[in-house]
Amino acid sequence: MTQPTPEHWNLSQKIIFRFVFIILLLFIFFINNGAYPLMWLIMKYPQELLQVFIPWLGKNLLGIPYEITTFSNGSGDTTYDYVLLFFITLMALTGTVLWTLTGRKADNYNKLFYWLTVAVRFYVGFMLINYGAVKVIQLQFPSPGLYRLTQAYGDSSPMGLAWTFLGFSKGYNLFMGVAELMAGLLLFRRTVTIGAILTLMVSANIMAVNYFYDIPVKIVSTALVLMSLFLLAPNFKPLIKLFFAGEAVQLKTLAAPPIKSEWLQTTLYSLKYLCIFFVCAGLIWSVFSQRAKYGDKAPKSPLYGAYRVDKVSGAAHSDPKKWKILMMDGLNYSAIKFIDDGVEHCDVKTDTIAKSISLGYNMDANNRQKFNYTVIDPDHLVLKGMPGDSVVVELTRIKFPLTDRGFNWITEKPFNK
Repeated sequence: MTQPTPEHWNLSQKIIFRFVFIILLLFIFFINNGAYPLMWLIMKYPQELLQVFIPWLGKNLLGIPYEITTFSNGSGDTTYDYVLLFFITLMALTGTVLWTLTGRKADNYNKLFYWLTVAVRFYVGFMLINYGAVKVIQLQFPSPGLYRLTQAYGDSSPMGLAWTFLGFSKGYNLFMGVAELMAGLLLFRRTVTIGAILTLMVSANIMAVNYFYDIPVKIVSTALVLMSLFLLAPNFKPLIKLFFAGEAVQLKTLAAPPIKSEWLQTTLYSLKYLCIFFVCAGLIWSVFSQRAKYGDKAPKSPLYGAYRVDKVSGAAHSDPKKWKILMMDGLNYSAIKFIDDGVEHCDVKTDTIAKSISLGYNMDANNRQKFNYTVIDPDHLVLKGMPGDSVVVELTRIKFPLTDRGFNWITEKPFNK
């Protein structure tokens, strides 16, 4: 139910709000992470200036002993990002002091508080909708690839371990994705509280995984948790009474400030739904176009599989004698693991009519090795060097309990290898 907001704020409430208002808006603008549509275009030139100023700030004010040359990228925890966060905090503190010195007459900031919640709601909502969509179709966490499956367990990084664990199960990806898509409830004023409760749980789990598996998106995931708490702030007391005292409560829904101009009100609502449509349409297009290139739906090699080298005969070529595992993965790429456990990635061309493959070492089209292949049965493959190369490589497909186990309702004994 919509309830009236207090007409008078005390000094501490005003100061806290001023700081929160400035830091959240600066964070949304400077660390948008693709949440708002077209924000990258608006921030193009400011980002170019920041990429000059932030390294200077890190070197001259913070005394960072190395040059900052890596900016915001797939990792949200670069030195640049932390210095940018420091700069945002510094600006928020400075702005709070100046605002406090010049804004003493205001009794409250109810209107600004409402519009700040709108900015935060859409930031968290769009961010988690993006995350959820790529999980639903298992694009963020694809099934473990052949390289991961043939890697020694202890050689994986903490992040690699998390990616393998999360990517193994399509069902768990769907579960996570649907939970994150529930952030769409934040886009509508009357469902903000339930949406914020769900996003708090979801984002807290994301933050925990990022922290404890050393995944470099700690800044953004922490911000999502804090923003979810911010959205719940008007209902902290009622929720505490409900969950800890068992009392009947009435949750508060922020009243939208009245807009006298009908034209302006219509424009704002049109922009809201246009923004939602733009984000959803762009996301659907992006996700399904990428799905055809990456993840489980990416084209696979006709000889897909990891093959253990059983025997190499012939002395015309020495490289296959050093092979341990041949990984025929994507349509145009493969990898070779050698007996010293080194790995070399290759581009590959497979001709299913001529029954031949051509491997380009180090992804080099000019450094190629060609073989005719014979599929003895689904689990055995023979390569013969060509032309005029007498080497013969006999291989057996490797089977992995992780991917072959499947789902079982009945398990008499735990299958825990």
